[in-house]
Amino acid sequence: MKQNHSIHFLTAEKLTLFYIFISACVIAIIKPGLHTSLLLLGHRLMITLGILLLAFIGTKKNLKIIRFIRNLAMGSLLAFWYPETFDINKFETNRDYLLAGWEQKLFGFQPALIFSKHYPQNWICELMNMGYFSFYFIILGVGLYFYFRNRKYFDYFFFTVLGAFFVYYIIYIIFPTAGPQFYYAAIGYHNAASGVFPELGNFFGTHSLITGNYTNDHGIFFNLVETTQKVGERPTAAFPSSHVGISTLIMVLLLHAKQYRTFILFFPIYAILVIATVYIRAHYFVDVLAGFGTAVAFYAISIPAYKFFRTADTATMLVSNTEHTFRANM
Repeated sequence: MKQNHSIHFLTAEKLTLFYIFISACVIAIIKPGLHTSLLLLGHRLMITLGILLLAFIGTKKNLKIIRFIRNLAMGSLLAFWYPETFDINKFETNRDYLLAGWEQKLFGFQPALIFSKHYPQNWICELMNMGYFSFYFIILGVGLYFYFRNRKYFDYFFFTVLGAFFVYYIIYIIFPTAGPQFYYAAIGYHNAASGVFPELGNFFGTHSLITGNYTNDHGIFFNLVETTQKVGERPTAAFPSSHVGISTLIMVLLLHAKQYRTFILFFPIYAILVIATVYIRAHYFVDVLAGFGTAVAFYAISIPAYKFFRTADTATMLVSNTEHTFRANM
C-alpha cells in the first residue's frame, strides 16, 4: 500500500500563507524602497518556512498539544503583522484628512475631540480605557471558551477572526490612516476644532510619533492602554476600526453558535469598548461605522470561505507563489 507523505496544513496555516502571498504582492506593487521590500519579503519567506516546519512536525506527530501550538503560533503572528502595516504604508499618502472631513460633514464637529472634554471625570476615563483594553480579553476569553467547549466550532471561529484581521491589515496597507490621537496632534488641535484638515502626505513616515493627552487621569487602565500603545501602537489602522469590527464579529459568532449566556456576559464589555474607541481618540466615528459594516460582511462570507480553505489544497500553491514573488523582487 502506498504511503501518503503529504503535509497536512491547518486552516489557520493556509489562511496565513494566503495573507503572506497577497501582502507580498501588495509590497511588490507599492515598492517601499528596495531595502525595505527585501526585508519585508525576507520576513515572509522565513515565516513560510516556519509554517512548513510546524506543519511537517504536526503531520508526523498528530498530537493535540502540537495542534494547539500551531494555532497559537498563527495567532501570535498578529503582533508582528500589525505594526508591519505601518512599515509599508508610511511611504504612502496619509488619508486622515478624508476621515476627519467625513466626520465634520456628518456632525459639524469632531466627536473624538469633544467626547472626552465633555466627560473628563476620572471614573469615566477609567471605564473607557477598561473597555478599550478588554479587546484582548474578549478575543482570548471567547476563543478559549470555544476551544474547551466546542473544538470543531473553534476551528471555524479562529479561522474567521484571523481572516478578518488579515483583511483589515491589507486595507491598512493600501489606505493609510493614523487616527485622531495622531492626526489632531500633527495638524494642531485648533485646526481640528475649526474644521481645517490639511493633507499631510507621508508625514508620519518621516516624523516622530506624537500624540496628545485627552485627560489628566492616570488610573490603572489608562496606564495599561498607554503602555500597550507605547509598545505596539503605530500611526496606522484607523479605518475601519478593527477593535469594533473584530469584537462585533465575535459577538455575532456567539449568537451564531447559540451561546446566548456567553453573549450576554460579554455584551456590556463590548458596548463600552465600542464607545471607548472614540473617547480615547483611537478612532473617528466613521471608523466605528465601517467596523460594524465590515464585521457583518466578514460573517456573511465566513462559512463559504472556511469550507474552501478547509477542503481546497491551497497551501502548496501559495507557498510556491510566495517564494516566486520573493525571488522576482530580489
